[in-house]
Amino acid sequence: MTAKRRGAQLGMLAFAVLIVMGAYASVGLGINGEIPSGMLTYGLGLGGLMLAAYLVLARFAPWADPLLLPLVTLVNGLGLVMIYRIEQTGQDGANATNQLMWTALGVVMFAATVIVLKDHRILQRFTYTAGFAGLVLLVLPVLPLLGTEINGSRIWIHIGGFSIQPGEFAKLALVIFFAGYLVAKRDVLALAGRRLLFIDLPRARDLGPVLITWGVSIAVLVLEKDLGTSLLLFGAFIAMLYIATQRTSWVLIGILLFVGGAILAGQIFSHVQVRFNGWLNAESNDLYFDGVSYQLMEGLFAIGSGGILGTGLGEGHPRRIPFSFSDFIFSATGEELGLTGLMALLMIYALIVERGLRTALASRDPFSKLLAGGLSFILAWQVFIIVGGVTRLIPLTGLVTPFMSAGGSALLANWMLIALLVRMSDAARRPPPQAIQDEGLTQVMQR
Repeated sequence: MTAKRRGAQLGMLAFAVLIVMGAYASVGLGINGEIPSGMLTYGLGLGGLMLAAYLVLARFAPWADPLLLPLVTLVNGLGLVMIYRIEQTGQDGANATNQLMWTALGVVMFAATVIVLKDHRILQRFTYTAGFAGLVLLVLPVLPLLGTEINGSRIWIHIGGFSIQPGEFAKLALVIFFAGYLVAKRDVLALAGRRLLFIDLPRARDLGPVLITWGVSIAVLVLEKDLGTSLLLFGAFIAMLYIATQRTSWVLIGILLFVGGAILAGQIFSHVQVRFNGWLNAESNDLYFDGVSYQLMEGLFAIGSGGILGTGLGEGHPRRIPFSFSDFIFSATGEELGLTGLMALLMIYALIVERGLRTALASRDPFSKLLAGGLSFILAWQVFIIVGGVTRLIPLTGLVTPFMSAGGSALLANWMLIALLVRMSDAARRPPPQAIQDEGLTQVMQR
């Protein structure tokens, strides 16, 4: 049974790599009228990396969900193709070779996590250690000697010749903390206080964790000018709190707190006000030519010009969008693949999230359920925040599209996230030892 499932996974991996290579060839044909000379190198590189990841899963997590790795491979590969396509326009910062190297390091981190973390439940012992580590990682960019401001946000630190975004790793540590904390406190937090209309409000004494998390998220928004991480972390905590307690009142309180805090910050702090003004009045000629809404409007123009089927890979104009290889890679993809391509991409993300939630449902202990649910949520929530930002549904946040955008920090953190889901799915899908012994005995008797 295991061998058949692993064989299907290997076939899906090969199919994903073939799709990526077809897209890579399409870019070359669209730009130069010929297949790129480095196509074989990129294909062998990506295929070799994913084969190594497959072998690690077959050896150390044989019962893991067979769809997660092929789905992530497809998204990561399409990101490499789009970065290569944008690199051909000469836009500074787009470098497909560097991104392939970061992908290789991400697969190494994925493999190391799967091999070292033989039982994910051990993470529950480090609940408060993970919480402390997450807060430290969030604070690092604010420190004078380490932190640096890039493109208006102070979310980076410099170590040697590298720039690292510690907030990407902080989200993993904090989700582990949230899961461990809520498992221990969920009975208390589930208690109802007074009833208002049709909602049972929580007791006032139980609001402390929510208020602390809200305060941290607002501090991230104000001090680091990072709306994305602020919204991501607070949303993850509220979602996991709802999963743990099944209390709708926590969701309503969380929404009111964050919206109220964001509005207040917009009134007090100029950089937050500029971000909201650029969102609400993006069509203003003054804001467009001053550069406040230029990136957003060019991204919308690109998606609009792509239409239903897109201009075709290599036939668009991604150079017109600033940072089209990172913040706005979703818009650049929409121009060349059209609405159909974007819907297909969102379906792939939805499948990844669905497999994560399926793992949460199949898990046998509360900590695993909360952790798998929290990790799946932050992936879905991040995609929503990004797509909502570039389509002007919500203000721009500065987050990047998981597995697609250029950059190393987000890619490494997201590969580690998938490794955690893989490890939990292996534990959830693994039959009891007696069932495995009975199956082996049956196979021996049949021979």
